[in-house]
Amino acid sequence: MGFIMNLGPWPFIFISLVYFGLWIYCMIDIIQSKFKDSNMKLIWILVILFAPLIGMLVYLALGKGTKTLSY
Repeated sequence: MGFIMNLGPWPFIFISLVYFGLWIYCMIDIIQSKFKDSNMKLIWILVILFAPLIGMLVYLALGKGTKTLSY
């Protein structure tokens, strides 16, 4: 535990940047995507806003199944 304390604020800054970047990626992906159900876009946005960490992980795992395929 002392090793982590000696690193200073860098682990916290790195984790925060990764978290924020993942949040931005998910929000942009939701906004730009078309979903099978028209309400799914709003539902995913609300899930990520109100349960950010779990919402992002669930969206990344299950979100592709709710999108329409457009090439």
